[in-house]
Amino acid sequence: MPDSTLIADHYTHGSLVDALRQGIQRLGKTTETVDIDDLGPVDEFHIGGRIATEGFLDQLDIESSHHVLDVGCGLGGASRFAANKYGCRVTGVDLTHEYVETGNIICSWLGLDGKINLEVENAMHLSCPAETFDRAYMLHVGMNIADKESLAKELYRVTSTGGKIGIYDVMRVGDGELTYPVPWATEPQGSSVDAVTTYRAALEKAGFHIVAERNRREFALEFFAHLQSKTAGAEGPPPLGLHILMGSTAAEKIRNMIGNISRNILAPVEIVAEKSS
Repeated sequence: MPDSTLIADHYTHGSLVDALRQGIQRLGKTTETVDIDDLGPVDEFHIGGRIATEGFLDQLDIESSHHVLDVGCGLGGASRFAANKYGCRVTGVDLTHEYVETGNIICSWLGLDGKINLEVENAMHLSCPAETFDRAYMLHVGMNIADKESLAKELYRVTSTGGKIGIYDVMRVGDGELTYPVPWATEPQGSSVDAVTTYRAALEKAGFHIVAERNRREFALEFFAHLQSKTAGAEGPPPLGLHILMGSTAAEKIRNMIGNISRNILAPVEIVAEKSS
């Protein structure tokens, strides 16, 4: 079972703001002129990036009046997308201090700091009162959380009656040993990948009613194939991309990720559930 320190250490970069400033400069822009689309390749740290975010969040029926929780927000890419597209207020929580600090800086660059607040918190023990949020979601977070039942219980507590939650995680869909490192863990001790049935059972036990489920394996393989063809002839990585977050092992992590999905051991899966009245 990965502890919070192991998880935070895995994701900590050390000089992330400087790396992003350099990437923005290579784009020919400044922190005053960079926009939300420019940053999408680096701040949407999950399979499918911005395309996946939009298709996933649209299922939650988010309205401008809603207060939305982004669990494991990372740099806050999905938070910014949600606030920008739906006009809602977003609170993001994450264990990694550097991600939260950098994410809030990015929000200020884009003028979204009035709608978004990113905080360092443990998703298992949130400090907010019950029924604080109209919507909640997490994108590629549960692979670092072993106790899915406690996670689902906490999500149920903070979601308002009639509210919806969405989970887009990499889940186990078949038998076999995983190849490491992967984007969320360098070694097995840092990983808590679970089966779709485990998520389903945890949500239902907490009191949620599951309204939608979608296996995104084919979408993931197409996404990675497109990514590989796009970078095949490139001289080095793009100015802004996930290599900034994953470091020197980025290519190996992506290669292993593709292998695990191709062998049908893992797949990104979406689950949408509702807290019924």
